[in-house]
Amino acid sequence: MKAPAADQQQLLVVQVHDSALQRIAAQKAGLPELAQRQTVVKAQQVAAEDLATAEATVGDVQRELTKLEDEVVKVEDRRRRDQQRLDEGHGQSRELVALQQEIEALNRRQRDLEDSQLEVMERLEEARATAAGLRAGLAELTQRHQELDQAIAAEEARLDAAAATEAEARAAAAEGLDAGLMTLYERLRGKLGGVGAAGLVQRRCEGCRMEVNPADLDAIRGSAEDDVVRCEECGRILVRGEDSGL
Repeated sequence: MKAPAADQQQLLVVQVHDSALQRIAAQKAGLPELAQRQTVVKAQQVAAEDLATAEATVGDVQRELTKLEDEVVKVEDRRRRDQQRLDEGHGQSRELVALQQEIEALNRRQRDLEDSQLEVMERLEEARATAAGLRAGLAELTQRHQELDQAIAAEEARLDAAAATEAEARAAAAEGLDAGLMTLYERLRGKLGGVGAAGLVQRRCEGCRMEVNPADLDAIRGSAEDDVVRCEECGRILVRGEDSGL
């Protein structure tokens, strides 16, 4: 294959821009904030689940307390009615004795209920405190998520701008180059990690960093200026220059 020597030299400029674009893409994909955001998202999911569980516990304990409060009211109402009947003294003495016994039983029941109320109120306070702590933690994670989103957006905008500049320069560098040379270059670049052309510097391929053996060097020396030579080790286009060591 043949292509003007000047086009082959210019191909190295194209490669520089393509490598820069590849680095920018890698930087964009590997932003540390992306991994940090993923960690925060997972933590948010766990925190949200924990908060939902805690709020459900608050609701359960609150219902338990409300039930106790309702029962206390019922016991108090009944005790008050019995006490009123006892104070009025209506009925036979046996009935009055039964009323007195019932009032005592109701007093005991009320004390037990009130003790239970205190215990449930303590649990409700603890459950609310737990939920409040989780809610605050989730709010902090949400804020951190927003901060990371902003940092990622800013860094991506910077990298996109750099990529646009490189792409423009790459287009200018590639303009008018031999079509066959560019087709080969693009094919090799797709197969060889984004590097399709490399300089031959001091008898070494700058693509694979391998030194060209003497027999291949002799073949390259015997090639015409417009011959497109390839590295026998990696297959990339080898671009000759003043510092090739030929």
